[in-house]
Amino acid sequence: MKKIKLLLIVIALLLSAAQAGAQSSVCAEAPVAGRPCKDFSSKFIISENILGSKKIKLDSLSGPSPYLDQKVIVGGDTVSIILPDKNYGRYDRGLFNFLIIPKGQWSFGLTASYGEFNTDDIQILSILKNFDLKVKAYSLKPSISYFFRSNQSIGIKFDYTRSSVDLDNMTFDFDSDLNFSLRDISYYSQSYTASINYRNYIGLGPEKRFAIFNEVDLGFGSGSSRFKRLYNNEPRDTRTNITRASLNFSPGLCVFIMDYVSFNVSFGVFGLHMTNEKQTTDGIEEGSRFSSGANFRFNIFNINFGMAVHI
Repeated sequence: MKKIKLLLIVIALLLSAAQAGAQSSVCAEAPVAGRPCKDFSSKFIISENILGSKKIKLDSLSGPSPYLDQKVIVGGDTVSIILPDKNYGRYDRGLFNFLIIPKGQWSFGLTASYGEFNTDDIQILSILKNFDLKVKAYSLKPSISYFFRSNQSIGIKFDYTRSSVDLDNMTFDFDSDLNFSLRDISYYSQSYTASINYRNYIGLGPEKRFAIFNEVDLGFGSGSSRFKRLYNNEPRDTRTNITRASLNFSPGLCVFIMDYVSFNVSFGVFGLHMTNEKQTTDGIEEGSRFSSGANFRFNIFNINFGMAVHI
């Protein structure tokens, strides 16, 4: 029992010595880094290489950056062309977030996307014949946003989306026991969405021409769809009313083609959604469904091109 108590006392002394050493190393390095010394010994042990040490510059960045002293005039004030950004890494790679859109500006934009796919009497080997398909999809998204901080904006956006699919004819013939044909099938849908969005820009140079951004928007909308086909040689018409909520993440590129006019392209790559649907066929209610899910893929029908005016 005495040996166990002695061992516990030794461990406690070693921990106290380690904490004191970590605190002294932070205090020793803090004046060099230009930061006041903070006592973290009561919480956890701090490594000298992580806290209190200077950033290690790469060999190619040993000299001072020519952009650190550049200033621009925004609304009568002189500000730095480089926005302050905390570097959480160990190395200083000389990467800066340049000012691209100053605080206090308004942005009015219109984003549009369009996709189309057509086939006319296509034949694939001897299996798929007379394949006639037409697919169209487009959307219009007017928006307005305010830059509450430089390179950061919040705003509202409206979205109208419409798509249609027409399958005039398709014949599948694998062998005498496995063959079928489809014809006169059409699908049509449209939706309206209003959303709140946040966009964060990263300027790529002091010229204020190019920037990349990431947009996050929370939207709520409704829409309808119509599915027409032949069943036992009799036409059937199924209609669906849709209510939807979504959270989307869209990275993109911004190019200022004029001082106050920018061209934007964004890509939908990730999103969460919840959908409630009610369906009727030939005027008779058939049921309802609630679904939710996430998208982790690049969607060719979700490439958006737009123009924006900044004032």
